[in-house]
Amino acid sequence: MADTIRATVSDLQRDIIHELAETFSDCVNEDTKSLFKALMQIHRKTGRKFFIIIDEWDALFREAKEDTQLHLEYIQLLRSIFKSGQTSQVVVGAYMTGILPIKKYGTQSALTDFKEFTMLEPGALARFIGFTDDEVYHLCTKYNLEFETARKWYDGYFPDKTEHIYCPNSIIEAVSNQRFGSYWTKTETYESLKTYIDLNFDGLRDAIVRLLGGKRCRIDNGTFQNDMTSLSGRDDIFTLLVHLGYLAYDINTEEVFIPNEEVRKEFIREGRRPELAKAVRISDKLLDATLHLDEDLVAEMLGQIHESEITPLNYNNEQALRYVVITAYLSAMDHYLRFEKLASGKGYCDILFLPRKASAKPALLIELKWDKSSDRTVSQITDKNYMHVLKKFDYEGGLLLVGINYSTASKKHTCKILKIKDRI
Repeated sequence: MADTIRATVSDLQRDIIHELAETFSDCVNEDTKSLFKALMQIHRKTGRKFFIIIDEWDALFREAKEDTQLHLEYIQLLRSIFKSGQTSQVVVGAYMTGILPIKKYGTQSALTDFKEFTMLEPGALARFIGFTDDEVYHLCTKYNLEFETARKWYDGYFPDKTEHIYCPNSIIEAVSNQRFGSYWTKTETYESLKTYIDLNFDGLRDAIVRLLGGKRCRIDNGTFQNDMTSLSGRDDIFTLLVHLGYLAYDINTEEVFIPNEEVRKEFIREGRRPELAKAVRISDKLLDATLHLDEDLVAEMLGQIHESEITPLNYNNEQALRYVVITAYLSAMDHYLRFEKLASGKGYCDILFLPRKASAKPALLIELKWDKSSDRTVSQITDKNYMHVLKKFDYEGGLLLVGINYSTASKKHTCKILKIKDRI
């Protein structure tokens, strides 16, 4: 209720000291302006200790993100309470919540005596961050919603943990509306990152395109200062997006990824991310050309995507070719699950796009070659019985065999697509 946000810290102390003086009469000196001094005065006369709860501790870092002087004033208030030599005499415990972890200066936390649970390291509190598998399954059963669709839309924040964690607000909205969709709460914080994305700051936009294609990106989260302005590189922005819920983090591999369909749609929404939306439109066209067996257009578009700034211009091996193809088919993630280098038959199939349950599209089995013929690439799929891999998934739908070759001499891609009409 401060008249100006600049007066928040002083008003906060004044108002709480006033409440304390009313509650503990004859304990607080009239000229006391320090909150911690007021707590000490009460303790000396009553022996009482305090448990302090602060909700949204980081509000000033988000609402007044450019006012570093206000941040320092606020941190000094917290330090006076929690890092004083008399803290243990007066404060029995504290509980603080917020989107951001406690502010760091350099490599050190401003408040070192707290045990922190964050979106990077949730520890034992991971299952309380959102709804769990069992809770969502119960809700879907009770309200007649498809559980697997709910998982696709809202799951994904801690995939390597025992628990699957879902965005709770989105689940409630889906239940209330009886419809799966994007219920993400638009945040000013994310909007403030638009400039970094649009300018491709430190390769940020290119990396996001790769994430949209289902890839992961390893980050160093140690440089993040836990504020909205000290962003020195792509890793800091990705770390911030993890705390905001726009990316998930795998603590074992130190990689970020897009957790689910709802968040993915936020990144590519037309009008907010024109460059990302453009990449998706190109990928949509490529997927459509593949499904319509337009081999020449597929080859041409792969060449265009290879020459774009989001992929390595110089192929070194088939791994680089695989990277470009996966990036090119990022739209396939709307309809397919992607698998790479699966053991099958007499070898390993390069890429398998397996249709999701709700999709009527055929499976895509893609084989990549280097300085070969695309016809030979497709024949290798049949010769080595790569189609056998589909039996592992009990898949019996349609199938397209897609052979893609890159010629180092001509610097061009060629493509051969074979439609398998019979059910596998």
